[in-house]
Amino acid sequence: MKTFNKILIANRGEIAVRIMAACEELGIKTVAVFSEADEKALHVKKADEAVRIGPPQASESYLNIDRMIDAVRETGAEAVHPGYGFLSENHVFAKRCKEEGIVFIGPGWKSMKLLGNKLESRAVMIKAGVPVTPGFTIDNMPVKKIAEKAGKIGFPVLVKAAAGGGGKGMRAVHDPKDLAEAVEGAAREAKSAFGDETVYVEKLLVKPRHIEFQILGDKHGNIIHLNERECSIQRRHQKILEETPSPAVSKELRKKMGETAINVAKSADYYNAGTVEFLLDSDGKYYFLEVNARLQVEHPVTEMTTGIDLVHEQIKIAAGGKLKIKQKDVPQTGHSIEVRLYAEDPENNYLPSSGKILFTKEPKGPGIRVDSGIYSGCTVPVFYDPILSKLIVWARDRNSAAARMKQALNNYPILGVNSTGSFLLAIIDNPDFLKGKLSTDFLEDQKEYFDKWKDNIADAEKAVAAAAIHEPGSKPSAVVNDHRGQRNIWLDIGKWEIGSSIKR
Repeated sequence: MKTFNKILIANRGEIAVRIMAACEELGIKTVAVFSEADEKALHVKKADEAVRIGPPQASESYLNIDRMIDAVRETGAEAVHPGYGFLSENHVFAKRCKEEGIVFIGPGWKSMKLLGNKLESRAVMIKAGVPVTPGFTIDNMPVKKIAEKAGKIGFPVLVKAAAGGGGKGMRAVHDPKDLAEAVEGAAREAKSAFGDETVYVEKLLVKPRHIEFQILGDKHGNIIHLNERECSIQRRHQKILEETPSPAVSKELRKKMGETAINVAKSADYYNAGTVEFLLDSDGKYYFLEVNARLQVEHPVTEMTTGIDLVHEQIKIAAGGKLKIKQKDVPQTGHSIEVRLYAEDPENNYLPSSGKILFTKEPKGPGIRVDSGIYSGCTVPVFYDPILSKLIVWARDRNSAAARMKQALNNYPILGVNSTGSFLLAIIDNPDFLKGKLSTDFLEDQKEYFDKWKDNIADAEKAVAAAAIHEPGSKPSAVVNDHRGQRNIWLDIGKWEIGSSIKR
């Protein structure tokens, strides 16, 4: 099997760093690309080479296909890994790479184009006998007609963008009078995010679980799945916590859904890594949702429970290699949970938070993994997705994994910007989460719980402030925890003041 000497990573942040680590293990040189806002970013520091590709705006840098191709030519890279987001599911970019003789580490552009359009992929799945939720296209259909057809499949319904993903261009409609506004809003957001304003309507399942299957296929017709991931805890249709195995998926259901996922992949002539997503209702019936034709943010939980490095496999497949593992040999060992730490303020409607990371220290210990794009002293820009890092844990069972995640979050300070650490701790502590009672409506159903959490945060902040001023210059007699449940380092260090330096 041939291999690559140099790969350009067409991305930034934690996923770029993750891919570089895999390349280093395989003895492959890496090229980072960066915008003017990312000149001192971690992925730039980690790469063997780095190329400036444009201004901070993503449209002029990380989404600029011409500049990305130029960077490949300038550095002599043989292949491009797109990571997730940005150009990762852009079939035009994948096609351009093929035309330029550059290996795109992902599926073929034709499969990507097919699966990137939800309407076309739904049609293919229906033909292949894959269960899909009831729905219809609207094409310039009058609102009155849309409402009539939506009424036939039954409210609530979901208005969805035909292109793209990540929860963009999506609106839930529970009342027919809100339908027109939802269609208009979804189309507007879809055009802005994906350049395609096409939307369609499908039945909105009540309190389903979001279950996805990791698939892996080579260019020789071999394809397997690597078990499921539970991704039901979401905010605004964006996943924030993932785990495997799912508390709701039995051995029998895993086999059935996994076979369907492979059928989906074969129907689209798919190869490389990808994810087939389903909605699972309370009766154990599942419905095809979409295919993410790329590496997923949550891929580490699959790696932790199978021992299979997905980025290694992606690179080997792109280089023409065959899968060495058979379906019957795919392991499922222990339990893994991942949380996404975002630069957002969970106490203030999740407003983005940017600025300098004053201090951060990754938690250590058995079964703990951190995929990070930050370091103490780096700057979090305002221009991109606010993900800072991913914290992943593994343990022998779900309860042990949850306990380990709590411990790891409690020992992961990120100072200088707001982050979602406290919110994630609240989820891990939630009684229904610990019982595995999950759905895509989890956060809404637990509103009262999270309202109390916010009140507790406010009380804790007052206590910390009072402790900090109780006797200037002295060290508190007891450890004071901040609202994350973490030790408050400002109190632990003793005497300090705000100024040009810290006095100790």
